[in-house]
Amino acid sequence: MSLGKVNANTSASADRLNKLMRERLKPGADKKLIDERIWDLFGEEWAVMFTDLSGFSRGVEKFGIIHFLQTIYESERLLLPLIENFDGILLKVEGDSLLVIFRNVNKAVRCALEMQGVLKKYNETQSDEEKILLCVGIGFGRVLKIGDSDVFGAEVNAASKLGEDMARAYEILVTQAVVDKISPLPVGLEFEKIARPPAGARQAYRLIY
Repeated sequence: MSLGKVNANTSASADRLNKLMRERLKPGADKKLIDERIWDLFGEEWAVMFTDLSGFSRGVEKFGIIHFLQTIYESERLLLPLIENFDGILLKVEGDSLLVIFRNVNKAVRCALEMQGVLKKYNETQSDEEKILLCVGIGFGRVLKIGDSDVFGAEVNAASKLGEDMARAYEILVTQAVVDKISPLPVGLEFEKIARPPAGARQAYRLIY
């Protein structure tokens, strides 16, 4: 029953957005007014986390599809309970990548730290080909949240770039908005500015832990 409610909610949100986008495309449409309506309907403040597994594509080539599936299965077994513990909502799983949102930016960062800590301990007893090497990117700000299926916005794009393209194994990269919002930063942690922030972020940082 609850699954049906989620699907109905997502469908209703997507239908409403599609209708407004069709209106926006009409000649003479008041795009500013329509944009305000879209943000009023779907605009929410979230921390957005993207994760990726380092070296995953090369591993698939070398070890095959079964190894690919095993690594995904094992990473989800280890990480999904942590996401739940820190009140994250898993929106998407695409191959070896996760899209997770958090209402609380501190919990998003703490969750990322816990994920890396659990995997570091796990990897100590694994052979090189069995290790799970996690990359994390986190953004924060006002986004368009469409039901429980997707989010859109500059901070979403920046977090995706940080987690899936720029972060290396064991790294946690965050946008300026995360640094501005998080309080207080736990003792022993610090942010190190990275040279080239992704599009959509004023600046980006590596979390030193």
